[in-house]
Amino acid sequence: MRKFLTSAAIVFTLSATAYAQDFQRGLTAFNAGDFVTALQEWRPLAEQGNAGAQYGLGYMYYIGQGIPEDHKEAMKWFHKAAEQGHAHAQANLGIMYTIGRGVPEDHKEAMKWYLKAAEQGYANSQNSLAAMYENGNGVLHDNILAHMWYNIASANGNDLGGENRNKLAERMTPEAIEEAQAMARECMSSDYQNCGQ
Repeated sequence: MRKFLTSAAIVFTLSATAYAQDFQRGLTAFNAGDFVTALQEWRPLAEQGNAGAQYGLGYMYYIGQGIPEDHKEAMKWFHKAAEQGHAHAQANLGIMYTIGRGVPEDHKEAMKWYLKAAEQGYANSQNSLAAMYENGNGVLHDNILAHMWYNIASANGNDLGGENRNKLAERMTPEAIEEAQAMARECMSSDYQNCGQ
């Protein structure tokens, strides 16, 4: 059976390809230190709703590359990308709320964004989430959940996750460690849908 594309589907396909090429040109320029070109490529895409370009633009504002450092503007673009499920943008929102950069410090809001990124498998946010549980920032202090998330962060390649897990384990009972390890296995095997929350 042959499938036919409608003219709208062809336009959409061509449009998606052009988006990808423009985004890639911006990324290549950014990585080469050509921030003017990166900005020229990403800004129109970001304004049209491209999450990757929104994140890139937010990052440029956050670190002041090619444009003046502006944490409120960075927050705006990170938030737009994060709402579309961009894990790096979600993680950066978590950081900004944790330290109060561009927004008032708000550990509950930080926790929300770390969790969204952690549930996508983003190891740095998994480590940050664990630290929130270990320190009781934005949530009740819970060493078992902290150990669980450190385990997961470590399994996903975050070296600090393993170090932090081992330090925390020194203050936990063998039973609590065993519970945390079982929860980590369940969380990962459920694709982050059953993580003790």
